[in-house]
Amino acid sequence: MYSKDFAKLWFKLSKEMKTHMDHKLADQLTEGQLHVLEFLQQQERMKPSDFIQHLATTPAAITTLLDRMEKAELIVRERDEKDRRIVWITTTKKGHAECARGLEIRQQFLENYLNRISSHNQQLLIYLLGKVAAG
Repeated sequence: MYSKDFAKLWFKLSKEMKTHMDHKLADQLTEGQLHVLEFLQQQERMKPSDFIQHLATTPAAITTLLDRMEKAELIVRERDEKDRRIVWITTTKKGHAECARGLEIRQQFLENYLNRISSHNQQLLIYLLGKVAAG
């Protein structure tokens, strides 16, 4: 019954956020790269295969993304000292700085949207979205 309205609003918000993030991150970072840096920030280091569960993409696409990030000096690939078959991905100093910049841009965008409604309604919206996402 409400799914059509939900889909239309979700698409509108998603499109506006993507456009905003692409514009503000341009030249230094992509939104996909920001996601990788954000996961790395939480884990400290990860194997390329670890990203598959977080990013809805293929192993080949992750390899290409990591190649670009390494070339841009956002990450470093290092072989494991005990098992040379394992490659660890870590964030560089530049990667940390770009991650912080990207997260701030996203935070400001979301606050701008959420501040249109009361604090109580913000909590309610987050609660309800959590219910929808968990289902």
